[in-house]
Amino acid sequence: MPSASHLPSPGRVLRFATLATAGWLAACGTVNPYYDERKAHHRPDGFINIAGPAGGKPLGEFLRWQRERLRDGLPKPPSTHVAGYAGFPVVKPDLALLKANVGGERVTVTWIGHATLLLQLGGRTVLVDPVFSQRTSPSRHFGPIRRVPLPATLDELPRIDLVLISHNHYDHLDAETVRRLDAQPGGPPLFVAPLGVDLWLKAEGMRRVERMDWWDTLRVDGLELVLTPAQHWSSRTPWDRNATLWGGFAVKAPGFTFWYSGDTGYAPIFGEIGRRVGPIDLAAIPVGAYEPRWFMKDQHVNPEEAVRVMLEVDAREAVGVHWGTFDLTDEPLDAPMGELPEALDAAGVPRERFALYRHGETRVYATRPR
Repeated sequence: MPSASHLPSPGRVLRFATLATAGWLAACGTVNPYYDERKAHHRPDGFINIAGPAGGKPLGEFLRWQRERLRDGLPKPPSTHVAGYAGFPVVKPDLALLKANVGGERVTVTWIGHATLLLQLGGRTVLVDPVFSQRTSPSRHFGPIRRVPLPATLDELPRIDLVLISHNHYDHLDAETVRRLDAQPGGPPLFVAPLGVDLWLKAEGMRRVERMDWWDTLRVDGLELVLTPAQHWSSRTPWDRNATLWGGFAVKAPGFTFWYSGDTGYAPIFGEIGRRVGPIDLAAIPVGAYEPRWFMKDQHVNPEEAVRVMLEVDAREAVGVHWGTFDLTDEPLDAPMGELPEALDAAGVPRERFALYRHGETRVYATRPR
């Protein structure tokens, strides 16, 4: 694993953050080519949340957060549940099972790390928010670095049929990864993304791209996709704050529905999602990157809120994502390992209903009778 000497100094981090995010968090003169005045979340220059606060935080609040984390030495290294980054349980995905199941009927779910999931359902192999690079940053030299080794490389995985991108933040949309996927043997996968992200993908050379708005339905090779709302925001450059849409995905196959919330703060939207796309057999819900709450609450749920989301969408089971891989916020990287079970106990929910996988772990799920 990289040592502390390989990381940029706190002063350099703050200087870079100040310069870079001055653009990222500034209002910009973009034009929304998909603007539809009939839709409440559309604006001529981009998109907004309709059930919660506007996405993103003012620059002054971001700089306050950065100063406080430098002052307090945050995030602290994992200590409560594991001895250090190398102590995170990492296993090899069940590659033999995954390859034998290509085109098959088994439902498999593999957690690669952070928000990246490999799904097999309805005879198709799907990657969700694939990030296989070492940093979630526009630079290879600084920015959040992978703290837990990749459990598998792209080359080791089965050929990918479908790639789902929830939004354009660097920890969910990685340029190097999508280029490699587009060049995979056997032809490119189909990339499906919210409005505006499709244009970025095409500009990067992706050959098969579909766009979706909230509540749109897309049928792909026996699967039905629905883009669901999320309480979040978008930005990738100094000029595009909220210029592209964000969201989550429901993936419906015969006898099984998977739902990924995407990055989201808590908002009164999840009951409607459950009613419109359910019954949900497995929900992937973020459980990490949630401190400090004064800054993160509007954009990232904490474990307690993640349990609430699972209950409101009425998912049969859930898996926690968006944790344990990159130091993005103030809580220790392993914090969900203690806080999620506590939240489940407080809500009276059996712990086995909301799982935390090991990095690389593959699980097989039963389908409903058809």
